[in-house]
Amino acid sequence: MSVSIALFTQDLRLHDNPVLRAALADADEVVPLFVLDDAVAATGFAVPNRSAFLADCLADLDASLRARGGRLVVRRGAAVTETARVAAATGAVSVHVAAGVSGFAQRREAALREELGSRLRVHDAVLTALTPGAVTPAGKDHYAVFTPYLRAWQAAQRRHPVAAPRGVRVPENVTGTEVPAVRPDSPALPPGGETAGRRLWSSWEVGTYEELHDDLAGDGTSRLSPYLHFGCLSAAELVALAERRGGAGAEAFVRQLVWRDFHHQVLAARPDAAHADYRPRDDRWHRDEAELTAWKAGLTGYPIVDAGMRQLAHEGWMHNRARLLTASFLTKTLYQDWRAGAAHFLSLLVDGDLANNQLNWQWTAGTGTDTRPNRVLNPLTQAKRFDPDGAYVRRWVPELAGVAGAAVHRPWLLADRPDYPAPLLGLDAGRFQQGRGR
Repeated sequence: MSVSIALFTQDLRLHDNPVLRAALADADEVVPLFVLDDAVAATGFAVPNRSAFLADCLADLDASLRARGGRLVVRRGAAVTETARVAAATGAVSVHVAAGVSGFAQRREAALREELGSRLRVHDAVLTALTPGAVTPAGKDHYAVFTPYLRAWQAAQRRHPVAAPRGVRVPENVTGTEVPAVRPDSPALPPGGETAGRRLWSSWEVGTYEELHDDLAGDGTSRLSPYLHFGCLSAAELVALAERRGGAGAEAFVRQLVWRDFHHQVLAARPDAAHADYRPRDDRWHRDEAELTAWKAGLTGYPIVDAGMRQLAHEGWMHNRARLLTASFLTKTLYQDWRAGAAHFLSLLVDGDLANNQLNWQWTAGTGTDTRPNRVLNPLTQAKRFDPDGAYVRRWVPELAGVAGAAVHRPWLLADRPDYPAPLLGLDAGRFQQGRGR
């Protein structure tokens, strides 16, 4: 019997997975393979929060495959080496994998092609709704500004989602290690896996997204980002589902998915943007370890900033508006290098996606794709707009839980000051500006 391999990477799902569907169509039997790659651990990307979520994802994927007569084969080691070993042991006629955008993914694909030759099949638009590079400006290899990309994305033809397979036959003689144990239940971290992701999408009301997505306390965001990062949910399928529902909320949600595609096409064309300024501006970043430590710990003296940082530490997730304002505070007010902030986020975020994280940090720092590189998000103005009665701050900064209303955002003005740090740099409502700046 002929055998093919579906090498799972960041596409840990059965629904709308072109990699698995093509592997099934290619042979009588298929090996659904996932490699716990030593190289990922060596990069420092396999942090506890994402490793716990990944364990859930793999267990859920294995259970879903078993329900269809198959199973997940897990190996440990170098992804290219282990894939080649499985291919040799089974006489695989083809190996299917999703195209990635990071430098790591591109190097892995090149090594797989060198090892497997014409047997390798790389599938586009598996991790994104639109293939990176599918639309480009005249004479360039990617879009550097979002709005023109949005227009091109909307005009482009996208692939149609494919159904989950009904059955999966796996060769009996293929061996692997145990699927990593599911971590103990934690109320802080979300459950991983396609089942949990599809349940969350079904229960979330996308129609209210336009109205509520910036409300810090209301938290009207989808919280689907971890499931998109690990590929438990398909971006292409979510776009199709949202467009089917229609309305302002669905349109706003799809726009965020386009932002995700935008960042992926930038990183695909410029992999070094993960660590180097996309648009160098000759910054002379300020270095102050005490300030950086205070920012990480949520002890800057600015309650809205501290609330965001404490939510990140507790949940491995942060509201998108809080991500923007905490990043702006570090890079534009304290004038610290964006790479320090990006690394801290990646050390905790369950949805720590390289393209989204690094390029959003560069956008905020003024070294990325923002057409207004000197944009500053004043935390006090942001607090007034997006947490007007202080509910978000009181939820995450217990020292200020007894302060009523909007006064919680300026504790330094209180006659009876709580046990809470004074603001870094001594900036107040009347004098807030860019800080150290360019």
